[in-house]
Amino acid sequence: MLEIGHSYPLEVVKDVDFGVFMDAKNLGEVLLPRRYAPPDVAIGDVVTVFLYLDAENRIIATTQQPKVEVGQFAYLEAIANTDYGTFLDWGLAKDLLAPFGEQHRPMAVGHFYLVYVYVGHADGRITASSKIDKFLDDDRPHKFQAGQPVNLIIGNSTELGFKAIINHSHWGLLYKNEVFQRLSFGQSVQGFIKNVRPDGRIDLGLAAGRAVRDQYATRILAYLRQQPDGFAAVHDKSDPELITRLFSMSKKAFKQAIGNLYKQRAIVIEKTGIRLSPTAQP
Repeated sequence: MLEIGHSYPLEVVKDVDFGVFMDAKNLGEVLLPRRYAPPDVAIGDVVTVFLYLDAENRIIATTQQPKVEVGQFAYLEAIANTDYGTFLDWGLAKDLLAPFGEQHRPMAVGHFYLVYVYVGHADGRITASSKIDKFLDDDRPHKFQAGQPVNLIIGNSTELGFKAIINHSHWGLLYKNEVFQRLSFGQSVQGFIKNVRPDGRIDLGLAAGRAVRDQYATRILAYLRQQPDGFAAVHDKSDPELITRLFSMSKKAFKQAIGNLYKQRAIVIEKTGIRLSPTAQP
């Protein structure tokens, strides 16, 4: 069943002067205005469109892609205050309203806010709320498993680390002693499920992609080039705090990085530390 607030590939079934009509199944025929239709669109074509309500409460389609869909969280900019609430920029010509009653604190124009997008029960309109905790139930069952890759949105920081929204559905925790990059509120990052505790709470890790691994390797090489004889008295059995202090990375990331550098013959691993290979000298 199709619903407003989502994108779907729909078939063009009628062509008129002011646009084309799409077959939106249970929602009936929905207009895609001419200004948003592909220039050579024809009956029978399938076009991916986003469905929402226009100013007269009619379902309408657009090929513009919003920054967030219904059922998701996003970090959006407040662009106008009105008597009804605050309008947010979500990437469409028609802005997204966050009513005053759905604002965790009064929104100021020019500031960004983490919001959840839903369809209001009273008026059926797509609405934003910055009262995000009421849309995240940690007691709700989930099927997350250790090692599973996930999308994260960074939330509040705590004494332990950073709370993050997992796949738009649950809170998880990134421990600060395992985070070696700058994170900001509302930032979207790739991560993975590190551990699911017996109470269902979720521990997270940040995905270390190739770009991150290359960054770690570059950091180690730069440090070695600054040392006498290109030598550093640190190795895979060194204290984790020493590794973090020198390179701003975990011991696990350090071991992987020097292993790769060794395979590339960029460093030599000795009993008491690591040394820059002659071939890697500047």
